[in-house]
Amino acid sequence: MHERAGRPAQPEDLIDVEALLAAYAETVPDPADPAQRVVFGTSGHRGSSLTGSFTEAHIVAISAAIAEYRAAQGIEGPLFIGADTHPLSAPAERTATEVLSAAGVRVLASAGAGWDRFVPTPALSHAILSHNRDRADDDPQRADGIVVTPSHNPPADGGFKYNPPHGGPADSEATNWIAARANELLERGVESIPRQSAPVGEHDAGAEPVGRYDFLGEYVESLAEVIDVAAIREAGIRMAAHPLGGASVAYWAAIRDRYGLDLTVLGPGVDPQWGFMHLDWDGRIRMDPSSRHVMSTVEEYRSLYPLVTGNDADADRHGIVTAEGLMNPNHYLAVAIDYLLEHRPDWPREAGVGKTLVSSGIIDRVVAAHGRPLLEVPVGFKWFVPGLAGGGLVFGGEESAGASFQRFDGTAWSTDKDGILLALLAAEIQAVTGQSPAERYRELTARFGDPAYARVDAAASPEQKARLAALTPEDVADTELAGDPITAVLTAAPGNGAPIGGLKVQTEHAWFAARPSGTEDVMKVYAESFRGPEHLAEVQAAAQELVARVLG
Repeated sequence: MHERAGRPAQPEDLIDVEALLAAYAETVPDPADPAQRVVFGTSGHRGSSLTGSFTEAHIVAISAAIAEYRAAQGIEGPLFIGADTHPLSAPAERTATEVLSAAGVRVLASAGAGWDRFVPTPALSHAILSHNRDRADDDPQRADGIVVTPSHNPPADGGFKYNPPHGGPADSEATNWIAARANELLERGVESIPRQSAPVGEHDAGAEPVGRYDFLGEYVESLAEVIDVAAIREAGIRMAAHPLGGASVAYWAAIRDRYGLDLTVLGPGVDPQWGFMHLDWDGRIRMDPSSRHVMSTVEEYRSLYPLVTGNDADADRHGIVTAEGLMNPNHYLAVAIDYLLEHRPDWPREAGVGKTLVSSGIIDRVVAAHGRPLLEVPVGFKWFVPGLAGGGLVFGGEESAGASFQRFDGTAWSTDKDGILLALLAAEIQAVTGQSPAERYRELTARFGDPAYARVDAAASPEQKARLAALTPEDVADTELAGDPITAVLTAAPGNGAPIGGLKVQTEHAWFAARPSGTEDVMKVYAESFRGPEHLAEVQAAAQELVARVLG
């Protein structure tokens, strides 16, 4: 823990935006350096121009690869593109638009100006789904999209994510192909890849003009199809929303005005340095609304509003603050699921609820009590996409404060995480039940038990990380964990059989999961016990000993 975690950022914590942008344009990445190649993780390619891992050359190569990929998939409809408020997002969006339009792709960018031009991830997913509604899976006029965002990452980072026609994050088959092709183009040199030079809306030789799309208006106008905004208004719920300097800043103001809500938009708006933020656990500026250190930024407002919410830079994550403080994301997921399954009578009875296998076990108990099937999948929202798009799931959520759910009629709203939606749901819960989400969670623990949950990072060498990712259940000889018999050892998710990239061990009262980090020499160890904090500590200690023995 950094000594200034949770404290306001100081001038020495701020990035040099001009140097960052200059490095984006001038740095030539070395494809022979693994750290400077294109790598798609669970949320696209991420990096920084200051380390040569997110440069103009990267975006040219990735965009050209996406143009080839969508052509091979028979996708001829428009490609929606939107960017968040990170300094590298705007130039990357510009680069991508130039390459894609020169390749004959009809690009639709934000119609907004000023803060209205920023596009949250859920608004782009919503746009793709709206365009593709009632279109066949092989309709060549299907749309897809690109979100230019590193999500909650620090200000110096950039990110680039492809969303196919299903509206959610691309699966590994797609991203592996795109990354491999982009790296081939990087190795060859991107100077010969055509780019559009004509102004927006005009034709260049053989290039498509760039069109405009009202992401904000379409998203805000549709919200009444998924949230009971009338109940929030009529109950007079006082709430405040802090965009944390992100793309939701204009959206919250538009939501307030469109639906007549008693809603205050907090913060100074958009600051490319994020100088108003409080530092995260490691002393870095990070826009993670599930972090209690980051959300110290809104602490002063907790006594002024019954409900305060936060979003990260692309608004795909949510933070819920009640009078009792910031809710643990697992706790809020359980409350949201319980409430929705009670108050969405038109949802198909056979449709299930999705959760990642590192999310709390109280979710399992809530879902079972409602008689719904539970789909437990590896980490990554992409695993929920088929269920949300096809109607097999009514809700999908991650312990890292990312979730989405269906419209009132059971059809898909967003197949990517929607932090704005989950923040508004907290206000609906309070309006309809008269209880805060925190009060609702206490009632759930009285029924289902009160789990103690924690995640810690432990040092792990690259060799240990590789070994951890390759484990099989047979590698674990232990029969007990913290005094209880082991009931399951998993290296694949029970919901879909996909590899989890690590290990999960369960007992009747507790579980732990260990996964290697994709970016650092650490392994992430998640643990939970329904027998209290002291037993949780025993589970954590036993987990690290077990993993150490298995890794050797």
